[in-house]
Amino acid sequence: MRLFLLSLFCLFVSACNSIYMKPHTLDTDKLIYSQRGGYSMQRSIKETMEERGYKISVGIVKTTNTNGTRETILVPEKARYAVRVDERKEILRPIWCMFNGFWWWNFEISISDRTKAEEILSWRGRGCANSSTKKLNDILDKMEIQKDK
Repeated sequence: MRLFLLSLFCLFVSACNSIYMKPHTLDTDKLIYSQRGGYSMQRSIKETMEERGYKISVGIVKTTNTNGTRETILVPEKARYAVRVDERKEILRPIWCMFNGFWWWNFEISISDRTKAEEILSWRGRGCANSSTKKLNDILDKMEIQKDK
C-alpha cells in the first residue's frame, strides 16, 4: 500500500511535457516574430531568447477595433521564424514549487520556420517556472544551428 501511495505521489509531483523538435534548425541570426502580451511563459520565452542573442519582433499594429479587443498585426517580411505560445493563467503554488519559482505554468509552444512552412518545435508542457525556463534553454541548445568558429 505504501509503495502504491508513493508511486501515486511521484506521478502527481512530476511535470508532464510532450516535446517534438527538429535539432539544428534554428538560426540565431534570423529575426523571430512573437505575439505581444501573454502570461508568464509568453514573456519568459521572449526574455530568454533575447538573452541568448535572438532578435525578437512583436510586429506592427495595423488596425484596431473601437474597444481595442481586436487588432491586426503586420508580421515583418524578414521574420524567418514565428513563435506561438498558448497558456493558461499561472497558478501560485508556494509548497509545490517552493524551490523552483513558486509559479505553476501550463502551456503550449510552437516555433515554425516561415520560409520552409514547417514546424520545428511543438511543446506541450506544465511545470514550475524555473524548471520550465531551464527546459526551454535545454531545448534551444539542441535546436540552434551550430556555427563554425
